[in-house]
Amino acid sequence: MSQLALPLSHRGEADPARIVIGSGNEAVAEALADPSGWPFHTAILSGPPRSGKSLLGRWFMGQELGIAVDGADALDETALFHRWNRTQESGEALLLLVDGEGWDIALPDLRSRLGAALHLEIGPPDDDMAAALLLSHAEQRGLALGEGAPTYLIPRMERSYTAIEKIVAAIDRLSLERKAPATLSIWRDALEAVQGPEQARLL
Repeated sequence: MSQLALPLSHRGEADPARIVIGSGNEAVAEALADPSGWPFHTAILSGPPRSGKSLLGRWFMGQELGIAVDGADALDETALFHRWNRTQESGEALLLLVDGEGWDIALPDLRSRLGAALHLEIGPPDDDMAAALLLSHAEQRGLALGEGAPTYLIPRMERSYTAIEKIVAAIDRLSLERKAPATLSIWRDALEAVQGPEQARLL
């Protein structure tokens, strides 16, 4: 499992945030690293909530590979069309990050231009990537998850980027509240807090 370091850290952070690269986003990361072959220098990146679209956009901009526009599907379409035209004139790569599913573009000129763009999508994480994300979120919080945490948590948790982040946050909160290290009882209670009782999840 590899990681991409962001060129800039958040205000007050000691170290730059890192992007875990795995099954769900490996192909995306490879495409972003070399935009020279993108049709019309344009790519559209979509993916589930909390899957790292904005982080990848920051990395793309920080590497000076082109321009990234976050939440492009919520912007005024005429303004976005003019921005697309400007990048065509300058030859810059344009990465559009979209939050919704099935972007329905009303402006015909924009719809026809973006229909030819490279479409990239972040998929769900496999076991290895989910484990790496658990450890990465814990590291960012300064939280020691404890030995065997991924082995216990991964088979029992919802396989989504949001759930992984929420479970680490719940473990951190419970560990602080109880003034105890993150061990099996805290992992189990964090799962229940985020996903409900185990028996109910099995029904």
